[in-house]
Amino acid sequence: MSSCYLSVVIPAYNEERRLPETLAVVSDYLSRLPGMWEIIVADDGSDDSTAAIVQDFARRNARLRLITLPHRGKGSAVKHGMLAAVGEYRFLCDADLSMPIEFLDRLLPPCAPAADVVIGSREAPGALRLGEPRRRRLMGRVFNSMTRLLAVPGIADTQCGFKVFRRETAQALFAQQTLDGFAFDAEILFLARRYGFTVAERGIEWHYRAESKVRPFRDSWRTLRDLLIIRWRWLTCRYPRTLG
Repeated sequence: MSSCYLSVVIPAYNEERRLPETLAVVSDYLSRLPGMWEIIVADDGSDDSTAAIVQDFARRNARLRLITLPHRGKGSAVKHGMLAAVGEYRFLCDADLSMPIEFLDRLLPPCAPAADVVIGSREAPGALRLGEPRRRRLMGRVFNSMTRLLAVPGIADTQCGFKVFRRETAQALFAQQTLDGFAFDAEILFLARRYGFTVAERGIEWHYRAESKVRPFRDSWRTLRDLLIIRWRWLTCRYPRTLG
């Protein structure tokens, strides 16, 4: 069994502006926790100085690793980061750090529910959304409703970029992931349900970032297509019916 308690996986694409502060804040927080930890930045083929920033940080902090990938999408970066991680728990963390890192406590034992996947939710009891434009909020509600209808009923917020997976759960689910785009979250949660893993949500504080790479209209259409692909692949046995 790995001696590493927590892996923080940060997918990044052209994040030279935000990543330095995020790495500093996350590593400072983790340094105050008991147990071993690591940070993995999965660089999705950035064409700015993202990789150089991570490499410079890694020279000063041996617990940071860089994975360099061709540009295929956030889903691809997350998959490679999660499968490369060694922690008993694996935390998916967006590079914009729109969830204050202190809320990670809610997603880990002993504060978190006993579940295989714990989602930091913007819709669960206790959640607080700050600075989000009304139009973006409406688009998010439509998007979540579509996702619940087609893939994961009962989960209020599938797309928030802060989730914790147990080691065995992460290895099983991300090995089956096929989508490279933003709908990878729905695919992973869809498969978690189908394979009998437990999923829980915890309300978090979430801050809107104007530099978000999500484009509501474009990405909503692409995600609708991907949600239908997920359903079709399950119905046509493209995913294994059982694991192991």
